[in-house]
Amino acid sequence: MSDLVEPLPGVPLAARRSLWVGYTLYLLGALTFAINGSVSKAILLSGIDAARLSQLRVTGAFLILLAFIVISRPRRLVIQRSEWPFLIAYGILGVAMTQYLFFVALRYLPVGVALLIEFTAPVFVALWFRFVLREPTRRTVWLALTVALLGLALVAEVWRGFSFEVIGLLAALGAALALTAHYLITDRQMRLPEPRDPISLTMWGFGFASLFWVIVQPWWSFPWSDLSGTSSGDLGAPLGDQPLWGLSLWMIVMGTVVPFWLVVASMRHLRASQASVVGLTEPLLAILIAWLVLSESLAVVQLVGGALILTGVVLAERSRQQR
Repeated sequence: MSDLVEPLPGVPLAARRSLWVGYTLYLLGALTFAINGSVSKAILLSGIDAARLSQLRVTGAFLILLAFIVISRPRRLVIQRSEWPFLIAYGILGVAMTQYLFFVALRYLPVGVALLIEFTAPVFVALWFRFVLREPTRRTVWLALTVALLGLALVAEVWRGFSFEVIGLLAALGAALALTAHYLITDRQMRLPEPRDPISLTMWGFGFASLFWVIVQPWWSFPWSDLSGTSSGDLGAPLGDQPLWGLSLWMIVMGTVVPFWLVVASMRHLRASQASVVGLTEPLLAILIAWLVLSESLAVVQLVGGALILTGVVLAERSRQQR
């Protein structure tokens, strides 16, 4: 490791080591998020409803984070009057809808395609700052939009009348818009005089998402018997013929809470611009993992489209960082 950080001149060795620690943590977080895409799809293919799976995920994550906050920083349980509308919107739009629409997309699309479309959110964020808030952004926002749209066209193979079901594409696009709301609400929170820390912010996001699902579909009607079965044997190893309750537990702990902690921990060592670029490894890892464990594959032209989408995201991030 020292051989890797030594060639950087003018930067203290401790800072270089800290940078590599940040990259390692974030990559581990991206990897666990990517694995979760295949795990979640295996659960969905067993017949569990996307809304119920979303409810299970956000509620489980909320309870774990709530226990952590109660033990370590109970003062962060207090919600100021001015925070209520923000946290409610964050929970419903930024968490519940993002999870639900992504799960719907997974039913109809390969994991990598669903993630690539969802990852166009930074392009919409840059457009929001440019045209709604009228904040200064570089002109590359137009290039970012053009490149991302071209990439989406290649991934969806529009010249063939769409190679995937339209409902899946629309759900993935809806997940991208919901993730855009997640970013925008978080950005607003971070610019407050006394911003809420990321852990308690996420906890309350999961909490209000859980409350939303309780109102829409009460827990007493939850189909617990569906979790007593196993995943389809057609999936093969390692996800085939696995107990659904075990996969669901993995989704909550290793697919939600642990990667979130890794990302938060990495931000102590990385700048936002560095983290945003490293985060683009998630859809690439998801494509590779889905190919290995679900036998999902993309055509060459779709892989080129995915590369264009990620290029558009990078351009959008750079245009927004001028703010």
